[in-house]
Parts: sequence; C-alpha cells; structure tokens
Amino acid sequence: MSRRCVEEALNNFDLREMAKKRLPKWLFEFVDRGTEDEVALRNNRAAFERIKLKTQVLVDVSKRNQEITLFGKKHGMPIGISPTGPAGMLWYKGEIELARAAKAAGIPFTLATGSQTSMEEVASVVGGTLWFQLYMWSDVRMSHKLVERAKNAGFEALVVTVDGPVGTNREYNVRNGYTVPFSYNRKNTAAVLAKPGWFFGVLMRYWLTTGMPRRENYPTDLKEKFTHVSSAERETKNDSLSWEDLKVLRAMWPGKLLVKGILTPKDAELAIEHGADGVIVSNHGGRNFDSSMAPIEALPAIVDAVGHRTTVIVDSGFRRGSDVVKALAIGAKLVMVGRTTLWGTTVGGEAGAARALTFYRQEISRTLAYLGCRSVSELNRDCLEFVGTPHTPSMM
Repeated sequence: MSRRCVEEALNNFDLREMAKKRLPKWLFEFVDRGTEDEVALRNNRAAFERIKLKTQVLVDVSKRNQEITLFGKKHGMPIGISPTGPAGMLWYKGEIELARAAKAAGIPFTLATGSQTSMEEVASVVGGTLWFQLYMWSDVRMSHKLVERAKNAGFEALVVTVDGPVGTNREYNVRNGYTVPFSYNRKNTAAVLAKPGWFFGVLMRYWLTTGMPRRENYPTDLKEKFTHVSSAERETKNDSLSWEDLKVLRAMWPGKLLVKGILTPKDAELAIEHGADGVIVSNHGGRNFDSSMAPIEALPAIVDAVGHRTTVIVDSGFRRGSDVVKALAIGAKLVMVGRTTLWGTTVGGEAGAARALTFYRQEISRTLAYLGCRSVSELNRDCLEFVGTPHTPSMM
C-alpha cells in the first residue's frame, strides 16, 4: 500500500482493518486471534475498561514530555516493540521495517527467535536499541548457541519467554487450513490467490530473491523453509525447564536479562532470585492459555512485590495511549506492543509501523494533558479509579 493509504488511518484499529483486507485469512487470523474460546483475548481488552483515569484541571501542561530512562538509557517514549515472529511474513523483511521504525522513535525493538530475518542482519542493517527474544528448546544447547550469537551481534537485552511450555490450541488455524510446518491445500491456496497484493509484494519477492522464507535464527539443521515438514516444532518446545535453566542463562549473558510471561508475584520474586534484571508481565497477548488473567490486572500485585527492586514491564492488549498511561500509573516502567505495529507494518512497512507508534505518542500526550501531568514520571495510582465489569468490548 502507498504512504497515502497509511496516512488515511486515524488509529490502530484502522490499521487492523487495512491489514485484514491485505492479508490471506489464515495469516491475518494467526496474528489477530487468541486461543480456544478467546476468553483471555477479550478480557485483555475488557480489563482496561475497568480502570478509569481521574482528570486534573488548570495545570500548565504545555511542555509535556514522554521520555523515559530504562536500564540507564534514554528512550523517546514509554513503549517498546514486542517479539513478533510473523513480521517477515506480513511484509518483505518486515523485521527490518519494524526495527527501523523503533530506532526512529527512540525505543527498544525485540527480535523474535522465529523471525524470517537473522539477528545479524537486523543488527548490521538497522542497529538501535536491540533486544533478542529467546525460547528455550528441548535441546538447550541449541538455545545457548542463539544466546552466543545475540551477544556477538551486539544485542543489549535477552528476553526469555517462559509461558509456552507446550503447544497452543488455536482451532481456527486448522479450520483455515494453516498448519505448522505450512503446507498448501485448497483452503489456504485460495486465500493466497485472493490477496494478489500480498502474494506479489511478499511471498513472490522472497521467491525471487532469497527463496521461500525461513526461520533465520534457527540452527542450520532446523532452518528449513516454512513449508518443509520437519521436527522443528517438536524441538522448539520444552516442558521440562526449571529456574535452574534461567540461572545458566544469567551466567552466559552479559547484558540485561528479562523474563517474559510472568503473572504472579511469586514468579516475579523467583525471576529476581535467579538473576533477572526485569520481568515482563504478559499472557502472550491471550494467544496461549485461555484461562489466564489479564496482565493489566496482574500488574499491581507484581509491582507491589518487586517494583522497588527490579524493572517491571508489561504487554498484552494495549491498543490506545490511554492503556499505556494506565499501566505506567500502576507502576510499569515500559509497555510493549505487538499486534498494532504488526498491522502498521502490514499496511506500509516502516511507514506503517511508524504510523502505529505515532498514534500511541499522540494519545499518551493527550491523556497526560487531561490528567494534569507534564511527564510520565508524574503518573501514579492516585490517577486511577478501578470500577466494576463493563460490557464486553466489540473491538479486540
């Protein structure tokens, strides 16, 4: 799509609708939806409606500032890009586009283990504040090799995702004809042919340059094309991990170590005890466990338990700048976003991702003004009012 089309979007929900029109159904729903009955997905959004913000008037807020300092480094706004594996399938080398948008905004970008662009390429082509997300595999030695690669490539933080010990139950993928590894069938082929813009702009471009997209961070023996039938998916799940594995990573990794997928104060405490520099409160965007609580609901207790000793970050369900402000007022130091910047990338590459970030920046600024706050550092729980359960929102 053209830059002009990107600029027609007025919010991140508009970008979602544009992305839906551009992508094959199986790919759009793989990114957009949750798991099983999608209770967690809906609750992630509904939980924000149960938190209201208190306005404060007649305060000079003409010089509002969103800058934060995280791990001793200044960032342009209190947002980071979450690890999102499908970015390279939504736009040709979408990880590069996302990383460029993040660098321009002065915020962290997290590259996923399963990305279609290698960590070395992202680091050499883009740079910026780069974090690498790690899944611990059944053969932990393969994961340790990734840690060494990320260290050598200059990544500043290692984000260890711990909330996926087993596979998920995403039934809509089966109904859409989408399987991992991917195999062509009547359903998904028809969906691809119905979206020629995506077919020629993404898939055909890979075919004509590097060949079919692969998970470029996987070890050589697992780095098949995404259509190749292999044992890769079995190899990349590990239901026998323990806190001792985190201790090993701490000894290997010289940079900041973050644990992603924390929902209880107890696990946050354990993460710190085993060497973590920070925790990311997350339920994987409602994509893994359908009975999980919303991270914004889990956040207050975790901040109270460990916020004075470590850096608390949060993700899952953030669509508006006001959502971000609520998390910061509770005590989070950074909010990570995933789907929204993916929709922007789908629509317009770097320009689309930048558009998504612009919406957050504008909405955060507007919300700060209504609250009578000149900077995000002035936010606290006095700004908040927790109310009863509202109606179920129509927008995910």
